[in-house]
Amino acid sequence: MWATAIGKSLWLRVGPADTRTEAGAIIAILAPEATAAPSATMGPIRQTYAGTDSYPNLTKAYTEVSQVVREMGLLKRSYWFYSAVALALVLALGGLITGFILLGDSWFQLLIAAGLGIVLTQFAFLAHEAGHRQILTTGPASDRLARILAAGIVGISFSWWTTKHTRHHGNPNRVGKDPDIEVDTIRFLEEDAAKVSGFMSFITRRQGWLFFPLLTLEGLNLHVLGMKHLFSRGEVKARWQELTLVTVRFAILLTALFMFLPVGMAFAFLGVQLAVFGVYMGAAFAPNHKGMPIIAADAKLDFFSKQVYTSRNIRGGWWASALMGGLNYQVEHHLFPSMPRPALAKAREIVIEQCKTLNVKYTETSLVESYAIVIAYLNKVGLAARDPFDCHMIAQFRKA
Repeated sequence: MWATAIGKSLWLRVGPADTRTEAGAIIAILAPEATAAPSATMGPIRQTYAGTDSYPNLTKAYTEVSQVVREMGLLKRSYWFYSAVALALVLALGGLITGFILLGDSWFQLLIAAGLGIVLTQFAFLAHEAGHRQILTTGPASDRLARILAAGIVGISFSWWTTKHTRHHGNPNRVGKDPDIEVDTIRFLEEDAAKVSGFMSFITRRQGWLFFPLLTLEGLNLHVLGMKHLFSRGEVKARWQELTLVTVRFAILLTALFMFLPVGMAFAFLGVQLAVFGVYMGAAFAPNHKGMPIIAADAKLDFFSKQVYTSRNIRGGWWASALMGGLNYQVEHHLFPSMPRPALAKAREIVIEQCKTLNVKYTETSLVESYAIVIAYLNKVGLAARDPFDCHMIAQFRKA
């Protein structure tokens, strides 16, 4: 049905179906300069960015796909699905609390800590979907639900997340616009990596291999960044509500840990929980855009091209969707941010058909392949970092 509908809406479009292989797509990802228009470089920096002329202008592409999606009712809320997910997570959390109480002073508590890290990540996925209005229909109700889930259960500021994430959705992988590729411990652009010196350059040059080990600290980092935002100057939406929720949440957690467990074991529990949470969060979000084409700051791309070319899907169907909270359908999520998780699989078929018709590259890999691409990309970027005492000619040879 949808194939016929989209065929009627696109019959004026001509062009061969995209017959490029997945291997070819991966090569294009790892070497975006092969398909992107070259831009000016600084000295040894060779990274190029996709510009306005890199991709065809497809101003009507999104309108056509959106019409089919709406006609199929894929934007309707899925209350039963999210109720079932929420119930499962509440039962899982209750089971972990029961296990914590029954185990008492035992190092098996670290298994409870790991389980808590997994369950809290799943709650974070729900908060992400609530923030996008994938669960409820109205904005105020969605924000309240997302704030309770993010700040009250996960312990992360929702207002910090939504400010950052909204910018990302508007300009994914765009230089100077996407906060997800800004300078952090990991450098995502060669020009940023080239500015690193001293001990940090040692990490940056190996950042691909160190990516997952570094994620063990990401859970703590997310909590710290959220608190910095809540205590920052200027206007912060629902500042006191979130501070109250986060404070009560941590008070309950820390009181339980240090009241029922020895001090050393309590710290170990907290460390394992944060490490598992950080790795799980990073492992779920990293495959989505890392290693995909980088868009120049001054590029002007249509919405459909901007979202499809910079996003990567993960194969696996229902199990991948459960594991990653629907983030495995990243292309469709970026095109339709408010689409409920159960509808993303059907939307994928529609988007793939559109991409074939318009000869647009649609990227989809396995989870393992996506990690290999991310690691290779980060290592490639990291080569731009060099110690100031390194031989310039040797550095050039490394980058060749």
